[in-house]
Amino acid sequence: MQGSANLNLMIKAARKAGRALVKDFREVENLQVSSKAAGDFVSRADIAAERIIRDDLMEARPNYGWLGEETDPVEGKDPTRRWIVDPLDGTTNYLHGLPHWAVSIALEFKGEIIAAVVFDPAKDEMFVAEKGAGTFMNDKRLRVSNRNTMLECIFATGVPFAAKKTLPATLHDLAQLMPACAGVRRWGAASLDLAYVAAGRFDGYWEREVQPWDIAAGLLLVREAGGFIAPIREGTDILERGEVIAANSGIFDSFARTLRKRPE
Repeated sequence: MQGSANLNLMIKAARKAGRALVKDFREVENLQVSSKAAGDFVSRADIAAERIIRDDLMEARPNYGWLGEETDPVEGKDPTRRWIVDPLDGTTNYLHGLPHWAVSIALEFKGEIIAAVVFDPAKDEMFVAEKGAGTFMNDKRLRVSNRNTMLECIFATGVPFAAKKTLPATLHDLAQLMPACAGVRRWGAASLDLAYVAAGRFDGYWEREVQPWDIAAGLLLVREAGGFIAPIREGTDILERGEVIAANSGIFDSFARTLRKRPE
C-alpha cells in the first residue's frame, strides 16, 4: 500500500526495533532479565527496542505525545497527536523462546487511532493500516473472515495471570463460549490476536484486562479489514477501561451477547 509519511516512519521504526529483538531472541537464554511484577517480565531487549522506536519517532515528530510500556509518557506540544507503543508485545513468549511476539505502534489523533503497525519479526509479517485505506499484511489486502456460525469459529483471548483481577470473569466467559464455538486460543500477544482477526485467521478476540499499548494498533487493523470493535461494558472507552470485543460482522452480535451475559 502507498502509506503516508507517518505510516512509513512507523514501519521503518518497527523494522529497526524488530531487527534488534531478533538478534537477542537468538540468544534468549543469555538475556538479562529483571522482574517488574508477578508474571510480567522485562528484558534489556524490551527496553532497548522502545528506545529505538522512541528516538526515531520523537526525532521525526518532536511535537507529538508519547505513551509507551517501558518509558514515562510525554505530553506533546501538539495535544492532538500521540504515539502509542508496545516495543515487545508477548514478552513472556520471547523470554521462553517462543516465536510469537510483535512490535506494536499506533498513532492517535484527537482520541482516534488513525495509523497502525504490528510487526512480527520472527515470521516477517508486517500488518499495517491507515484510517480509510484498508489493512495490509506484506502488501496483501486483508479482510476479516466471513464465517457467520459460532460453531465454526475460533476465538482468541488473554487469560489473566498472577495478580490480575479478572480471572473469574474470564473463566465465566470461557464456560459460556467454548460449548458454542470451534475453539479458543490463548497465544500471549494481544496485538497479534487482533492482527489475526484482521487476517481472518481468528474469527474474534476478546480480553478483559489489557493495556492500551497492547491493543491500540490492532483495533485499527480490525476496523480497516471490515471487522467490528466494541467494549465489553457498553458505553465505556476501550483504551481507558482495557476491555474489548473484536470480530467479523457475521458473528459479532452473537459473540458480544455471549460475553455480556455475566452481570457486571
